[in-house]
Amino acid sequence: MVGRAVQRLAEQSYPDFEIHAPTKAQLDLRDQAATKQHFTHNRYDAVIHCGARVGGISASVENPVSFLIQNLQINTNTVQSAYEAGVPNFLFVASSCMYPQDYKIPLKEDYVLEAPLEPTNEGYALSKICGAKHCEYISRESGKAYRTVIPSNLYGPYDDFTPEFSHLMAAAIQKIDTAMTEGRESVPIWGDGSARREFLFVEDFAQFMLDHVTRLADLPDLVNVGYGTEYSVLEFYQMIAEALGYEGDFSFDKDRPSGMMSKLMDSQRARALGWTPQTDIRDGIRKTVEFYRDHIGTRREELYRRSQTMYD
Repeated sequence: MVGRAVQRLAEQSYPDFEIHAPTKAQLDLRDQAATKQHFTHNRYDAVIHCGARVGGISASVENPVSFLIQNLQINTNTVQSAYEAGVPNFLFVASSCMYPQDYKIPLKEDYVLEAPLEPTNEGYALSKICGAKHCEYISRESGKAYRTVIPSNLYGPYDDFTPEFSHLMAAAIQKIDTAMTEGRESVPIWGDGSARREFLFVEDFAQFMLDHVTRLADLPDLVNVGYGTEYSVLEFYQMIAEALGYEGDFSFDKDRPSGMMSKLMDSQRARALGWTPQTDIRDGIRKTVEFYRDHIGTRREELYRRSQTMYD
């Protein structure tokens, strides 16, 4: 999702940029030798590292080993191979799950490692912390501009709508659309719906990265990039229901984990650099719903079958 947004905006607004974006099939970043060879044979002015194994709460809880190990492999191989190949500018895309569980709000960059992490995505969070520290240490030792950007939760076109791997926004769109298609009068929500989240439209995040990738030396080691306002999980479901035209109710599965109660970030560093989000949350949801409806195509029945596990 993030990589595609970077490519779209670069093609539209940065004609001087030549973007090289190998797919997973072309380059498996878990493969140390292949990753090193790739950076040796391709000379880059800058790298925006978006690659990761990602998923929602369910996937993180059920697969902590792979979320930790695979992301450690991906991040270590990519950062170190770029450094050894002489890449001068490197932007590492991290995650707000790096912050401590239910800690001081809003979350400031200095809070990383100040308290225990949220257990449901601890493995993924640890991999991101290691990646950020890797970049910090390279910058300290070599003087190269290796920086880390921490987005709030993201959503938008090319999000993953499959039930096993989707995050809150995409999962809610898929669940509500399924309920409408099958005539369900209620949609289940994990937890009690009171947990609050901050969501940023992915193209606004991509805009920040493209605006700064040629001057990363001006950035601090860590920079939060968030929407600036958080909403409850229930409010997100209600806004999505409005965009989809769903008039049913919601039920709450309180036996399921809710995650952290709040993850609002302090994005003053990004604002001080002149950046502000341009997409209103309801406009972003509408654009994401339109993408879902236009692109789900032949995969609709597959998603519906897989979604049944979310109701059983």
